[in-house]
Formats: sequence, C-alpha cells, structure tokens
Amino acid sequence: MMDYQLTETQQEIAALSRRVAEEKIKPVREHYDQTEEFPWPVVEEIRKADLFGVYLPEAYGGLGGGTFELVLVVEELSRACGGIALSVATGGLCTIPILLFGNEAQRKKWLPPVAAGKRLGAFTITEPGAGSDATATKCTATREGDYYVLNGVKNFCSTGEAAEIYTLFASTNPGRGARGLSAFVVEKGTPGFSFGKKEQKMGIRASSTYELVFKNCKIPKENLLYKEGYGLFIAQNTFDCSRPGVAAQALGIATGALDETMAYVRVRKQFGQTIASFQAIQHMMADCATAIESSRALLYATARAIDGALKPAIDAAVSKGTIVFDEMEALDVRRFTKESGMCKVMCSDTAMKVTTDCVQMCGGIGYMRDFPVEKFMRDAKITQIYEGTNQIQRNEIGMMLIKEAASARREAVAA
Repeated sequence: MMDYQLTETQQEIAALSRRVAEEKIKPVREHYDQTEEFPWPVVEEIRKADLFGVYLPEAYGGLGGGTFELVLVVEELSRACGGIALSVATGGLCTIPILLFGNEAQRKKWLPPVAAGKRLGAFTITEPGAGSDATATKCTATREGDYYVLNGVKNFCSTGEAAEIYTLFASTNPGRGARGLSAFVVEKGTPGFSFGKKEQKMGIRASSTYELVFKNCKIPKENLLYKEGYGLFIAQNTFDCSRPGVAAQALGIATGALDETMAYVRVRKQFGQTIASFQAIQHMMADCATAIESSRALLYATARAIDGALKPAIDAAVSKGTIVFDEMEALDVRRFTKESGMCKVMCSDTAMKVTTDCVQMCGGIGYMRDFPVEKFMRDAKITQIYEGTNQIQRNEIGMMLIKEAASARREAVAA
C-alpha cells in the first residue's frame, strides 16, 4: 500500500482496526457467515477498542475525526469480514443525518450512545415499492399534537433488530411527493414499532437485515430532524457523506480477498511449480492490485475533501449550538455528490471484479465454502447495490458533470 500521509492518530486507528480484524473477526467470520447470528461478542470487542465514534466530534463522545477516520475503520474491518464491519458503517449512516441536521439537544441525546458503541444505529429509507425511487415512500408520519404517528413498512434495514436508534424517512404530506418527505429518529421499544421478516441474504450474512413495521407508532415531535419536507434533501446530503463508507467496505473486501489469494497461490503447486509463477496468474494479480490501489487513492482523496469542507461547519455548530447544515450554508459548502458517487462506483466495481478473479485464481478450492475467498465474492455484490445502485450513481455523476459544464460555460461567457 502506498504512503497516504496519514497523521499519527489515523495510523493508530488503522493499526488498531487491523488488529481487531485479525484477532477478533477472522477466527469467527466463517461461523457467523454460516449461522447468520448477529456477532455480539465481536461488536463488544469493537466497542472496547473505541472504534464506533472515531468520526464524531469529541463534544458527543467521539474521537473528533471525520469521514476519513470512518473510512479507515470500515476498510480494515471489512478486510476480515464485510458483514461484521457493517455494524460500524450503519452507525455512521444513522448518525450523519443527526450530526448534520439535528439541533444541539438531538445531537447530545443520540450521538454519544452510538459513539460509545452502547447502542447501535441504523438507517431506514427503503420500502417494498421504494428503492432507488425514494419519492415513492408510502410510510406516513401524521402530526397529532405533540407527536407524530408513524404507519407503514420499511425493509432491507441493515443491522435491523440489533440496532436501537434509527434514522427513518416518512411522508408528512403525501400530496407533495418528494417535497412531502421528512426525517425522524425512532428508538427501539417505542410502542407500535415492531420487526417483521428477517432476510436471508447472499452475502454480508453476519449483519442482520430486517423489515420494520410501524402501526400507530407515536414519537415525540422533537424527533423530527430539521424541518418537515426536507427528508429527501437530508437523505441526499447524508449519502454524499456516507457513500465513502460503502466504498471503504468494498475496498476492504477486495483487499481481503487478494490477501487470501496471494497466500494460496504462493504455495499451491501445479505442473511442478507454484501457481503464482504462471504469467497468466501474475497478470491477474497485477490487475487486482492496480485496481485496489487506484480505488484507495480516489476514496482517500474524496474523504479528505469532504472533511476539509465540513469540519469548519461542524466546529462552528458545536461551539455555537447551531445546526451544522445552517453553518454549511453560511460557509457556502458545496455538495460532494459526484465524488462520493465516483468512489462508491469505483470501489464496489473493483470489489466485484477482484473477488471474482480471486476465486478464479484459486481454482476449485476458491469455490468451496470452507475457503474464505468465495465469501468475499458474495459479500462484494451488495456494495454495488445499496446506498444507491451503481447505475443510479452513474446517473448522478453524469448530471453533476452536465451542471458543472453548464456553469463553466456561463462563467466563461460572463467573463
């Protein structure tokens, strides 16, 4: 791996995450993949290592880092198991909208327990009829005095029943379509909130994925994030910051698969020589390593750019008790839709290609369940799908390119 000029703290975070992955995750990853049990003992080890809150401000129990620190943790844990690493990644997906759009009271209430790993976080926007098209949301939130009453079903919620704090999106004004969506925080145990089907998945089987059911579920009006009607905007801004986390998961999966493959092809012999000595295999190894390092360079650059833009707004909001998004507006912080989409596409496509090639390089044993490479291949697929399919990402990247070109043209004409 190249030298990416990590700070001393970032080096320590990466090293600690790698140690947890090697010592606590690797020995049990096959067990949790086969049984589909939630890995509570491993989650406890991650909590004791204080890795859940590396990206959150110190004021809320975090380490004071940002997107880059979250990326480092998720990448290293995913190098051992993408499913187990998801317990950290979904915590980020839950807390980013609270950090960016929550008021000071909301931040103080919900961020510290997730930062400490005492309560897991989850994010739920998908519904049976609303996947890539979040505007098709049918779940409703009706204002009744000091409460909102939730009714509807959410599905494909990662960390599902294990979580205790959920960021949820529902329609407060169905007649307004996309402009009627709002964002809320819902806590496990709230009357009217229950769990439906547990999904049986192709990969990331150590992460529980559930259907969430809301029947006349009353939550305090204080659980609304920002303002009514801003739900889709909150989700989009959240994904701008969270998609590097998916990219990190994919990158870790690709790296872990190549690690296992390299160890195998260097000792496996055919025709009197190791597999690694064949040029055809060396070319595949070279392509895999090149794709991984290229993906890492884009991911790290994106994470650094996001942090550089957001941290001044976060620091200002924490010191003044204001809302981070309002500070972002005041500082004219631009969105990172294009860059976050790029690194998500590149890293996840790399993960799928690398893991497929790793199975091929390992031959028959690579296809067997008692050898870890096939698990990496199964785990890689979801990274091309969730938090916006790669086809949707390409749509967004393309639209941003068109907008940028049009803006550059207008500036040139004005000059």
